[in-house]
Amino acid sequence: MDAAATPAQAATQWRQRIDAALERILPPADEAPQRLHAAMRHAALLGGKRMRPLLVYATGTAFGASLEALDAPALAVELVHAYSLVHDDLPAMDDDALRRGQPTVHVAFDEATAILAGDALQSLAFDTLAHARCDARATVDMLRELAVAAGARGMCGGQALDIDATGGARVLRIDELEHLHALKTGALLRASVRLGAIAAGVDADTRAQLDRYADALGLAFQVRDDLLDVEGDSATLGKTAGKDAAQDKATFPALIGVESSRARLAELAQTMEDALAPLGPRAAALSTLGELAIRRSH
Repeated sequence: MDAAATPAQAATQWRQRIDAALERILPPADEAPQRLHAAMRHAALLGGKRMRPLLVYATGTAFGASLEALDAPALAVELVHAYSLVHDDLPAMDDDALRRGQPTVHVAFDEATAILAGDALQSLAFDTLAHARCDARATVDMLRELAVAAGARGMCGGQALDIDATGGARVLRIDELEHLHALKTGALLRASVRLGAIAAGVDADTRAQLDRYADALGLAFQVRDDLLDVEGDSATLGKTAGKDAAQDKATFPALIGVESSRARLAELAQTMEDALAPLGPRAAALSTLGELAIRRSH
């Protein structure tokens, strides 16, 4: 990154860097098994906000880590995210036909290929992270962090709770809904921040401040997602709008209403600001990403 770049310019540079790295690391579509490889590339290369790798770069560079040391964790967390979207879109889960304005993987290919592509993306994530340009202790710590965030105590656990809450069988309390999304959405976002911190050798007190920011960011990201499903349109979102209500999913607008959801989003924005304040100017890129999460249109 150019030292004189603004946070927004830095984010653009990091996004270009991760896109180029994904292009290099994914297996070629013309290499056997071609259908599987093409599906993996379809899942990972069709754009997206790249919020998770951006958080890795923003955190790590704020505390002195090189971009080269951050490439592997940035790639790994985006590959895990891509795998999760492939599986989330399957008929057995959210049964969605549109992702990032393109057919979802099971629609573009088939369900079996989509399942295998998701599995292969997750495997590639951990293989990539195992080769991080960090010392052995940091690498093991990052592997553990990502494994927990992706598993039953993180993203998969949150998805299971979401499935249980879909269909109106039981109305969740607000604390239960926040816990669900702290796992389903928040765990991988928090892991992204933690991976950057581990790579940079950040001390425990600073990590605690970063966790406060990341926890608020993860919840804000989901509240905004829920609001966009109510207020957005499919063309802008790049995915099917209105599906939460159609499937009777547990969402913030459904539970507390649109206005209260907006108020909660404002509270979370303040929490992020308060958490980053002690870190001073070095947290500028993280602050910019927090604003992006709460103001985005897709």
